[in-house]
Order: sequence, then C-alpha cells, then structure tokens
Amino acid sequence: MSSCRQGRVDISKKDGVASNYLQNRQPLRPLPYLELPLGAIAPKSWLKEQLERMASGMTGNLDDIYPEVVGESNGWLGGDGDGWERGPYWIDGLLPLAYILDDKDLKAKVRPWIEWTLTHQTKEGYIGPIPFKNEPEPIAGLQRGQRKDWWPKMVMLKILQQYYNATEDHRVIEVLTKYFKYQLRELPKRPLDDLTFWANRRGADNLQVIYWLYNITGDGFLLELGDIVHQQTFPWTSVFLNGNKGKNDSVAPYGYFRIKKYPFDSSEIQNTNLSQIGGIHTVNFAQGLKQPGIRYQREPDERYIRAVKKALADIKEFHGQPQGMYGGDEPLHGTNPVQGVEFCSVSEAMFSLESLLKITGDTGFADILERIAYNALPAQASDDFLSRQYFQAANQVELSDRLETSYETKGHKGTDFVFGTLTGYPCCTTNMHQSWPKYVQNLFYATADGGAAALLYAPSEAKLKVAEEVELTIRETTGFPFEEEIHFEFELSQSATFPFHLRIPEWTEDPKVTINGLLEEGTINDNILVLNRQWSDGDTLTLTLPMKVSASKWHKGATSIERGPLVYALKIKGEEKRKNRNDGYGPFTEIYPLEDWNYALLASELAQLPKAAKITRNEWEGSYPWNLNNAPIEIRIKAQKLPEWQLTKGAPIVLNDQYMIKDEPSKRQIEEIVLIPYGCTTLRITEFPIIE
Repeated sequence: MSSCRQGRVDISKKDGVASNYLQNRQPLRPLPYLELPLGAIAPKSWLKEQLERMASGMTGNLDDIYPEVVGESNGWLGGDGDGWERGPYWIDGLLPLAYILDDKDLKAKVRPWIEWTLTHQTKEGYIGPIPFKNEPEPIAGLQRGQRKDWWPKMVMLKILQQYYNATEDHRVIEVLTKYFKYQLRELPKRPLDDLTFWANRRGADNLQVIYWLYNITGDGFLLELGDIVHQQTFPWTSVFLNGNKGKNDSVAPYGYFRIKKYPFDSSEIQNTNLSQIGGIHTVNFAQGLKQPGIRYQREPDERYIRAVKKALADIKEFHGQPQGMYGGDEPLHGTNPVQGVEFCSVSEAMFSLESLLKITGDTGFADILERIAYNALPAQASDDFLSRQYFQAANQVELSDRLETSYETKGHKGTDFVFGTLTGYPCCTTNMHQSWPKYVQNLFYATADGGAAALLYAPSEAKLKVAEEVELTIRETTGFPFEEEIHFEFELSQSATFPFHLRIPEWTEDPKVTINGLLEEGTINDNILVLNRQWSDGDTLTLTLPMKVSASKWHKGATSIERGPLVYALKIKGEEKRKNRNDGYGPFTEIYPLEDWNYALLASELAQLPKAAKITRNEWEGSYPWNLNNAPIEIRIKAQKLPEWQLTKGAPIVLNDQYMIKDEPSKRQIEEIVLIPYGCTTLRITEFPIIE
C-alpha cells in the first residue's frame, strides 16, 4: 500500500489513559472497544432515511398492524394474550430506533413495556408475564403459555440494558440485580431448558447482560451466576471445534429438536458439527455464534476465539451464500442458492458480530457484519418497511406461493418467500427491527485508551469524550458502500492528543489517508490503522478504500461478482400481484419477472476482471438507495443466454445441478447484462453458471 504499512500490535492494552466509558472490571478481560451511550451516534443521509422509513413503517406501527400479538393484551403489558418472545422482540428494535431518532412518539410506545416490567417484579425477583395457574387454551396465532420460560426474559434483559444506556434509569440496576439473584437460586433447580430448549441455545444473551451489570455494580455473585449460565448453555465452543464429518442427512431436517437437554449428552455433542444438514437451527446458530466470545471475557482462552473463527469458516463452506449469510430455513440446509435465509438469522447474526467486534477488536467480524448489512439486510424488507420476506435467497426470480424450495413449504402453505406481514412464520415480523438501529449504534466506539474508533462506515455523526474528557463530535460524510472515499470532520471543545482507529477492510488494497489534505503515513496493525496525534477543531480526514471488481466461487462452482463490500446481482424488473387467501397468513405480494434472467457468465470474461467489467455511476444525491430505480452504481459484463435454464415451480434450479457448462461460446449470442448491488434487488440471479 502506498501510504500505510503492515505490522502487529495488541490494541487491547491500555496506555496510561483511563477510559471515559464503561470498561470490563477485573477479572473480566479488558475490552478494546467501548460502546457509546444510546443516542450518541446519529445517522445521516440515506441511513437516516432508512430509519425514518422504519419509524413510519412496521417498526413504529406494529401495535396497530399486529395488535393481536403486540397490542394491549400482551403479557409483557400485564395482559392474558401473547406472553412469549414476540413482544420483547419488537421493543428490542423499537427502543434503539426511538432513542437514535430522539422521537418522542416512539419513546411513548416503548415506555409502557419498560414501566410494566420495572414495576411488576415479584418479591422473589421474577420479571415478565404473570404465569397462569393452569396452561390456557391455545388461541391461533398466539404464544400464551410457558410464561416462566427463561428464553423470552433474555430479550427483555437486552432491552433493559439498552434503556439504561440511553437514560441511566437506576431502577434498571435494581431490578436486574434482584432478577439475577432470583436466577442464581432457581437455575440449579430449574435449568435454562426447563420448559423449552431455546434458552439453552441462546444463553449468551443472558450471560452478556450479567457481565454488563457486573461492570456497573461489581457484585461478585454475578460471576458465579455467569458460570452457571455458561454451564447450562449449549456447548457451542465444543460443537464449533468438532471435526467436520461431511453431510449427515440422518439429522435432517430437524435434528436439533432431538438433542438431549442439560446436562448434555457428550456423545451427541461430539457428533454435532456445522457440516450437517438439519443438525442446527439457523437462528440458534446466529445467536450461539457469540457465546464463545462472551465467555472469553471471563475465561480468556484463545480456544474460544478459535472456535468462533472456525464456525464462520465452516458456515461459509457448508452453507454459505454470497450476501454474507448462510442457508437456513429453520434448519441449516447447505449452499443451494435457491433455498432460503431466514430474516431472524440476519438480525441475530449482526448482533452477534457486533458483540464479538467490541470484545475482541478483530476486524474480521466487522468485514462479515458489513457484508450482511449492505447486502442481505436491505433486500429482505420492502422499501416502505411494511412487509418482509420470511426467507430470501441468492437466486430468486419469482416470489410466489408455488415455490417448494424450503423445508417449511408445506407447513407455511408456500408463503415463505413472498412479501407479507404474517407470511412464513411471524417471528421475523417482530425480530427484524433491531438490525439497522443496532448497526448505527456500532458505527463508532470509544477506545480503551481514551480515543475514538470508526470500524464500520456509513454517513453519520458521533458525540463522545476523548482524552481527559474532551468533547468530540465526528461528522462522517460518505457514499460508502457504493463509493471509495470516507470523509471525517472533527469538532473539538479543545485541542487534544488521542488515538483515532480506522478499520482497513480485508477486501481493499493500497488504502490512503489524508489529514487536512496532506498524505498521512501510518501503520496498520491487524487491519486497524491507529492515528495517534494532536487533533484540533476543524481537522479533516479522508480515508480512501479502493474497490475493484472480482469474482468469487459458491455452490458447485457458481460464480458471483463483487466490488468492495458489495455483491452484485442481475437487474431484473418485476411485476407485483397482490393475493389474500384468507387463511391466516394475511395479504401478501407475489412478484414475477418481466425480463430474461437465465444467463451464464463467460469464463473468458472472468479471466479479464476487473478490466472486463464496466462500472457506471448513476446520479445519486445520497437518498434511499435500496431499489432498482435508485441503485447508485451498476456493473456491465458480457454473458450468454441459457434457454434451457427454466423455472421449476418458480425456482431457477440449474439443469442437472451443474454450474460449469462446457460449450462453444460462439454457438450462443453474447449479450451485455446489467448487475446492481444485491441490496437493491428483489428478483435476482447472484450465483451464475459459467460457460467455458
């Protein structure tokens, strides 16, 4: 690289300056990056518009759209209706959205959920919906029973932590302290999976808040409780480190339901690994991914981080799709690009990666997080944020109720891929909302030595304290992820010396930094550029991250086109058709292609990348970019039509499952096709066959 050189250093070590933000207490391992108060980071440009669309869409109005579940009868508001995960799921996204936008109406919607929880704790310490003396009669569409299940409480723990980070309401500390004492007494008698197995798979959410509260209060019993929760949580570290034994179809499609409860069967654990089809639930994996990293704070054994990295490598190899996610339509199902990715797993994978990034400082987690956020995430919700897909797929050119490419097809009557509110399964209707707000919350961090860090890039503004409590405002202006330049402007209450950390993504080459227009030399340590200098009010910094067009290999040799953090897919216009079968899944939208989609890329063209790709930048002033009409950038490349590649019940299944075609290119007409960012597409081909 021209202006930055490579080296290595442990950025977790403090250097004499006390942190201005909450740090891990001993014996927990110090954090390299520290979270800012909720609301300290404000989105700008298109990112602000994205959150405003959420506020006017489902996120801000779900109580009107889905009142039977998240309305006044919800058990988390004292009612006798739904009392499990879906109410807290919604608030887990609505609360950070409300405080990031500083929207009083949204805060008013959050407040009853917080107040009821804080004011209705029992003297024993229990929080949550009031248990029924006898399990109630089932009501279609509601989850009323199992109110003492530990799992939904974990979502509320996350909510209360965020609420405290925004308000410093000390009642949160009192209620959580009392609740965790209740857990300490109860868990030996009633383990995490006493009522359902979900809590033992998702215990990391519980453990994370235990350690957070310990950092505030220093109560020793919390470390003891953390050890118990860790022991009763599914042993993700062991499963991630297990050898991969190839596909084991004996566990398909729902092997994860059959694994014994705590204390776990060692033989079953040894025979569970990420190469299997159906052995692990897709959202459980997304949430379990952070478990080794959370525990690493208490027990800093590199084995935990090694397990997470192996898990990410294995999930990509055995189930990966190019948008950064992995095939999982409830069970993990392999790499086939016509099978689905559940929206809940997008949300939870992002939260796990955000957690791991702060704990380890490892930018590899940021690279994957950014890929998911700028490809998978915007593609799965409608522009107005009033509908979503339960499943998305890398290759989808018809979204209709005749599709049969998921394990859930029959159970959900073909509604898994269409856009609706209650289509597929409604967990995602409530859990999708945390994704964008929490991404905003992780754009900037404080560093352990009194500095600031920008590890994820988007138009935004952050207010924080650096050095000896000097007030800093950083304004970030950028066309990223579509463009290469990221501009920072510093506003300081007084000049101060502190480090500013910048992530250098793995995908870039020869990055460049200028400060006040002058080229800055710097050292990159583990993909972090640290600029430790005296900063003054009005300083400007520009980071340039060159992006080049490249190709990547996926399912059975299928090829995708990438540039920087973005994956590109075939631009396909579609026709929308509304349907309502009056069967409980509600109205939904089907989408059918209006253009040809059955193209193969040419091996001869791919060999000449990036030269063979033509980049076109469309007029874009920074408004909402995530659709066909607004796509800020296009790539044109030569391809050939495959007339024999036709839809099978609506799905673009490749003939004979072959993505490498031996043919004479001269026998087929060569055309120039248009690719746009994956996140701008609804219908798409992302994994292309290759003609040699």
